[in-house]
Amino acid sequence: MTRERILIAVKTYPTLSTTYIELVCTAGFREDGSWIRIYPSPFRFLERDKQYGKYHWVEMDLKKNTKDPRPESYSPTNIDEIQVLEKVPTDRNWEARRRLILDRNTIYTNLDRINQGAKHNDFSLAIFKPTEILDLVAERCEPEWELTRKEAAQAALRQGSLFDDTDHSDFELVRKLPWKFSYRFRDDTGKITRMMIEDWEIGQLYWNCLKRSNETTAVEKVRAKYLDDFARTKDLYLFLGTTYQQHVRRLDNPYVVIGTFHPPYAPQQSLF
Repeated sequence: MTRERILIAVKTYPTLSTTYIELVCTAGFREDGSWIRIYPSPFRFLERDKQYGKYHWVEMDLKKNTKDPRPESYSPTNIDEIQVLEKVPTDRNWEARRRLILDRNTIYTNLDRINQGAKHNDFSLAIFKPTEILDLVAERCEPEWELTRKEAAQAALRQGSLFDDTDHSDFELVRKLPWKFSYRFRDDTGKITRMMIEDWEIGQLYWNCLKRSNETTAVEKVRAKYLDDFARTKDLYLFLGTTYQQHVRRLDNPYVVIGTFHPPYAPQQSLF
Protein backbone atom coordinates (compact mmCIF):
# COMPACT_ATOMS: atom_id res chain seq x y z
CA MET A 1 0.00 0.00 0.00
CA THR A 2 1.29 3.45 -0.93
CA ARG A 3 0.08 6.93 -0.13
CA GLU A 4 -0.13 8.70 -3.48
CA ARG A 5 -0.55 12.37 -4.39
CA ILE A 6 -2.48 12.60 -7.67
CA LEU A 7 -3.68 15.38 -9.93
CA ILE A 8 -7.12 14.20 -11.08
CA ALA A 9 -7.60 14.69 -14.84
CA VAL A 10 -10.19 12.07 -15.82
CA LYS A 11 -13.56 10.81 -14.58
CA THR A 12 -15.56 8.61 -16.94
CA TYR A 13 -19.33 8.42 -17.02
CA PRO A 14 -20.53 5.77 -14.52
CA THR A 15 -21.59 2.34 -15.74
CA LEU A 16 -23.46 -0.35 -13.82
CA SER A 17 -21.59 -3.25 -12.26
CA THR A 18 -22.79 -6.53 -10.76
CA THR A 19 -19.95 -6.35 -8.22
CA TYR A 20 -19.39 -2.67 -7.48
CA ILE A 21 -22.90 -1.35 -8.28
CA GLU A 22 -21.38 1.46 -10.31
CA LEU A 23 -17.99 1.73 -11.97
CA VAL A 24 -16.16 4.98 -12.59
CA CYS A 25 -12.68 5.14 -14.04
CA THR A 26 -10.68 7.94 -12.44
CA ALA A 27 -7.22 8.75 -13.70
CA GLY A 28 -4.61 11.42 -13.25
CA PHE A 29 -0.96 12.21 -12.85
CA ARG A 30 1.56 11.71 -10.08
CA GLU A 31 3.86 14.59 -9.21
CA ASP A 32 6.49 13.23 -11.61
CA GLY A 33 3.94 13.33 -14.45
CA SER A 34 3.35 9.58 -14.73
CA TRP A 35 -0.19 8.33 -15.30
CA ILE A 36 -2.16 6.41 -12.69
CA ARG A 37 -5.65 4.86 -12.97
CA ILE A 38 -7.86 4.50 -9.88
CA TYR A 39 -10.10 1.56 -10.66
CA PRO A 40 -12.63 0.79 -9.47
CA SER A 41 -13.44 4.20 -8.05
CA PRO A 42 -16.37 4.44 -5.62
CA PHE A 43 -16.81 8.09 -6.52
CA ARG A 44 -20.56 8.51 -5.99
CA PHE A 45 -20.34 6.58 -2.70
CA LEU A 46 -17.81 9.01 -1.24
CA GLU A 47 -18.76 11.61 1.34
CA ARG A 48 -19.34 15.04 -0.19
CA ASP A 49 -16.07 16.47 1.11
CA LYS A 50 -14.17 13.62 -0.57
CA GLN A 51 -15.81 13.89 -4.00
CA TYR A 52 -12.88 15.40 -5.84
CA GLY A 53 -13.22 17.35 -9.06
CA LYS A 54 -10.97 17.44 -12.10
CA TYR A 55 -7.65 19.23 -11.56
CA HIS A 56 -7.80 18.79 -7.81
CA TRP A 57 -4.78 17.33 -6.10
CA VAL A 58 -5.83 14.42 -3.90
CA GLU A 59 -4.03 12.08 -1.53
CA MET A 60 -5.18 8.50 -1.07
CA ASP A 61 -3.92 5.05 -0.13
CA LEU A 62 -3.60 2.80 -3.17
CA LYS A 63 -2.38 -0.68 -4.01
CA LYS A 64 -1.72 -2.30 -7.38
CA ASN A 65 -4.92 -3.77 -8.79
CA THR A 66 -3.87 -7.37 -9.29
CA LYS A 67 -7.09 -8.20 -11.15
CA ASP A 68 -6.32 -5.60 -13.80
CA PRO A 69 -3.19 -6.23 -15.93
CA ARG A 70 -2.99 -2.65 -17.19
CA PRO A 71 0.22 -1.21 -15.72
CA GLU A 72 -1.30 2.06 -14.43
CA SER A 73 -4.25 0.47 -12.57
CA TYR A 74 -4.43 0.82 -8.78
CA SER A 75 -7.26 0.36 -6.26
CA PRO A 76 -8.15 2.54 -3.26
CA THR A 77 -7.63 0.79 0.07
CA ASN A 78 -9.21 3.23 2.52
CA ILE A 79 -11.73 5.70 1.16
CA ASP A 80 -12.13 7.30 4.60
CA GLU A 81 -8.57 8.61 4.33
CA ILE A 82 -8.97 10.35 0.96
CA GLN A 83 -7.94 14.00 1.20
CA VAL A 84 -9.02 16.55 -1.39
CA LEU A 85 -6.41 19.28 -1.65
CA GLU A 86 -6.00 22.41 -3.76
CA LYS A 87 -7.32 22.84 -7.28
CA VAL A 88 -4.88 23.83 -10.02
CA PRO A 89 -6.12 27.15 -11.47
CA THR A 90 -6.75 28.18 -15.09
CA ASP A 91 -5.13 31.61 -14.97
CA ARG A 92 -2.41 32.67 -17.43
CA ASN A 93 -3.89 30.48 -20.20
CA TRP A 94 -3.82 27.34 -18.03
CA GLU A 95 -0.08 27.78 -17.46
CA ALA A 96 0.08 25.63 -14.31
CA ARG A 97 -2.04 22.85 -15.83
CA ARG A 98 0.05 22.85 -19.01
CA ARG A 99 3.26 22.59 -16.99
CA LEU A 100 2.00 19.74 -14.82
CA ILE A 101 0.42 17.72 -17.63
CA LEU A 102 1.96 18.52 -21.01
CA ASP A 103 5.53 19.35 -19.97
CA ARG A 104 5.96 16.11 -18.01
CA ASN A 105 4.41 13.64 -20.43
CA THR A 106 4.78 12.22 -23.92
CA ILE A 107 2.34 13.80 -26.37
CA TYR A 108 1.47 11.28 -29.08
CA THR A 109 0.34 12.21 -32.56
CA ASN A 110 0.41 8.71 -34.12
CA LEU A 111 -2.41 6.37 -33.19
CA ASP A 112 -0.58 3.20 -34.27
CA ARG A 113 2.16 3.97 -31.74
CA ILE A 114 -0.41 4.19 -28.96
CA ASN A 115 -2.12 0.97 -30.08
CA GLN A 116 1.19 -0.88 -30.05
CA GLY A 117 1.87 0.39 -26.54
CA ALA A 118 -1.39 -1.18 -25.36
CA LYS A 119 -0.87 -4.41 -27.32
CA HIS A 120 2.51 -4.94 -25.61
CA ASN A 121 1.05 -3.81 -22.27
CA ASP A 122 3.59 -1.00 -22.02
CA PHE A 123 0.84 1.51 -21.19
CA SER A 124 -2.92 1.93 -21.37
CA LEU A 125 -3.28 5.69 -20.86
CA ALA A 126 -1.97 8.38 -23.17
CA ILE A 127 -2.21 12.03 -24.21
CA PHE A 128 -3.02 12.29 -27.90
CA LYS A 129 -2.89 15.40 -30.08
CA PRO A 130 -5.05 14.85 -33.18
CA THR A 131 -3.89 16.47 -36.40
CA GLU A 132 -7.49 17.40 -37.19
CA ILE A 133 -10.87 16.84 -35.56
CA LEU A 134 -13.29 16.07 -38.38
CA ASP A 135 -16.60 15.67 -36.57
CA LEU A 136 -18.48 15.01 -33.36
CA VAL A 137 -20.84 12.10 -34.07
CA ALA A 138 -24.00 11.58 -32.02
CA GLU A 139 -25.86 8.27 -32.27
CA ARG A 140 -29.08 7.42 -30.48
CA CYS A 141 -28.83 4.24 -28.38
CA GLU A 142 -30.94 2.34 -25.87
CA PRO A 143 -32.22 4.87 -23.31
CA GLU A 144 -32.33 2.39 -20.43
CA TRP A 145 -29.84 -0.01 -18.92
CA GLU A 146 -30.18 -3.64 -19.93
CA LEU A 147 -32.69 -5.11 -17.47
CA THR A 148 -30.49 -7.98 -16.23
CA ARG A 149 -27.60 -5.58 -15.68
CA LYS A 150 -29.80 -3.12 -13.80
CA GLU A 151 -31.30 -5.87 -11.62
CA ALA A 152 -27.83 -7.20 -10.79
CA ALA A 153 -26.64 -3.72 -9.79
CA GLN A 154 -29.75 -3.21 -7.65
CA ALA A 155 -29.15 -6.57 -5.97
CA ALA A 156 -25.57 -5.57 -5.24
CA LEU A 157 -26.83 -2.29 -3.83
CA ARG A 158 -29.18 -4.11 -1.45
CA GLN A 159 -26.26 -6.21 -0.24
CA GLY A 160 -24.24 -3.09 0.49
CA SER A 161 -21.21 -1.40 -1.04
CA LEU A 162 -17.93 -3.26 -0.99
CA PHE A 163 -16.16 -0.01 -0.14
CA ASP A 164 -17.78 0.82 3.20
CA ASP A 165 -20.49 -0.18 5.68
CA THR A 166 -22.73 2.85 5.09
CA ASP A 167 -26.39 2.28 4.33
CA HIS A 168 -26.92 3.16 0.66
CA SER A 169 -30.53 2.02 0.42
CA ASP A 170 -31.58 5.47 -0.87
CA PHE A 171 -28.87 5.53 -3.54
CA GLU A 172 -30.21 6.12 -7.06
CA LEU A 173 -28.45 4.36 -9.92
CA VAL A 174 -27.00 6.64 -12.55
CA ARG A 175 -29.16 7.35 -15.60
CA LYS A 176 -28.01 5.78 -18.83
CA LEU A 177 -27.14 8.20 -21.59
CA PRO A 178 -29.52 7.76 -24.55
CA TRP A 179 -26.82 8.96 -26.95
CA LYS A 180 -23.32 7.78 -27.86
CA PHE A 181 -20.86 10.54 -28.69
CA SER A 182 -17.69 9.98 -30.73
CA TYR A 183 -14.91 12.05 -32.21
CA ARG A 184 -13.80 11.47 -35.82
CA PHE A 185 -10.23 12.64 -36.19
CA ARG A 186 -7.10 12.35 -38.28
CA ASP A 187 -3.65 11.52 -36.89
CA ASP A 188 -0.26 12.59 -38.25
CA THR A 189 -0.27 9.85 -40.91
CA GLY A 190 -3.65 10.94 -42.27
CA LYS A 191 -5.37 7.89 -40.76
CA ILE A 192 -9.00 8.61 -39.88
CA THR A 193 -10.39 7.06 -36.70
CA ARG A 194 -13.69 7.26 -34.87
CA MET A 195 -13.47 6.93 -31.10
CA MET A 196 -16.12 6.89 -28.38
CA ILE A 197 -16.09 9.66 -25.76
CA GLU A 198 -16.78 8.32 -22.26
CA ASP A 199 -15.93 11.44 -20.30
CA TRP A 200 -18.34 12.15 -17.43
CA GLU A 201 -18.44 15.79 -18.51
CA ILE A 202 -20.01 15.09 -21.89
CA GLY A 203 -22.79 13.12 -20.21
CA GLN A 204 -23.37 15.83 -17.62
CA LEU A 205 -23.39 18.48 -20.35
CA TYR A 206 -26.11 16.58 -22.19
CA TRP A 207 -28.31 16.24 -19.09
CA ASN A 208 -27.85 19.91 -18.18
CA CYS A 209 -28.78 21.01 -21.70
CA LEU A 210 -31.79 18.69 -21.72
CA LYS A 211 -33.20 20.44 -18.64
CA ARG A 212 -33.54 23.63 -20.66
CA SER A 213 -34.48 22.22 -24.08
CA ASN A 214 -35.45 19.10 -26.04
CA GLU A 215 -33.25 16.17 -27.11
CA THR A 216 -32.37 17.58 -30.51
CA THR A 217 -31.28 20.90 -29.09
CA ALA A 218 -29.37 19.25 -26.25
CA VAL A 219 -27.36 17.15 -28.72
CA GLU A 220 -26.63 20.22 -30.84
CA LYS A 221 -25.35 22.05 -27.77
CA VAL A 222 -23.03 19.13 -27.00
CA ARG A 223 -21.77 19.27 -30.60
CA ALA A 224 -21.24 23.01 -30.30
CA LYS A 225 -19.15 22.62 -27.15
CA TYR A 226 -17.01 19.64 -28.21
CA LEU A 227 -16.66 20.54 -31.90
CA ASP A 228 -17.09 24.28 -32.43
CA ASP A 229 -15.49 25.29 -29.11
CA PHE A 230 -12.99 22.63 -27.97
CA ALA A 231 -11.87 21.39 -31.40
CA ARG A 232 -11.90 24.66 -33.36
CA THR A 233 -11.07 27.45 -30.92
CA LYS A 234 -9.02 25.68 -28.21
CA ASP A 235 -5.69 23.85 -28.10
CA LEU A 236 -7.33 20.42 -27.84
CA TYR A 237 -5.64 17.26 -26.53
CA LEU A 238 -7.42 13.95 -25.91
CA PHE A 239 -6.87 11.77 -22.87
CA LEU A 240 -7.13 8.19 -24.16
CA GLY A 241 -7.56 5.03 -22.11
CA THR A 242 -8.12 1.40 -22.95
CA THR A 243 -11.18 -0.46 -21.72
CA TYR A 244 -10.38 -3.51 -19.64
CA GLN A 245 -12.11 -5.96 -21.99
CA GLN A 246 -10.47 -4.63 -25.15
CA HIS A 247 -7.06 -4.34 -23.52
CA VAL A 248 -6.89 -7.95 -22.32
CA ARG A 249 -8.08 -9.19 -25.71
CA ARG A 250 -5.24 -7.25 -27.40
CA LEU A 251 -7.58 -5.65 -29.92
CA ASP A 252 -6.10 -3.42 -32.61
CA ASN A 253 -7.65 -0.23 -31.23
CA PRO A 254 -8.64 -0.69 -27.58
CA TYR A 255 -8.90 3.01 -26.71
CA VAL A 256 -11.75 5.38 -25.93
CA VAL A 257 -11.61 9.10 -25.20
CA ILE A 258 -11.79 9.37 -21.42
CA GLY A 259 -11.28 13.10 -21.19
CA THR A 260 -10.30 16.27 -22.98
CA PHE A 261 -7.65 18.85 -22.19
CA HIS A 262 -8.59 22.10 -23.91
CA PRO A 263 -6.63 25.16 -22.79
CA PRO A 264 -6.76 28.40 -24.78
CA TYR A 265 -4.01 28.76 -27.34
CA ALA A 266 -0.99 30.29 -25.66
CA PRO A 267 -0.20 33.76 -27.06
CA GLN A 268 2.90 33.96 -29.25
CA GLN A 269 5.90 35.49 -27.51
CA SER A 270 7.28 38.60 -29.19
CA LEU A 271 10.83 38.30 -30.55
CA PHE A 272 11.48 42.00 -29.93
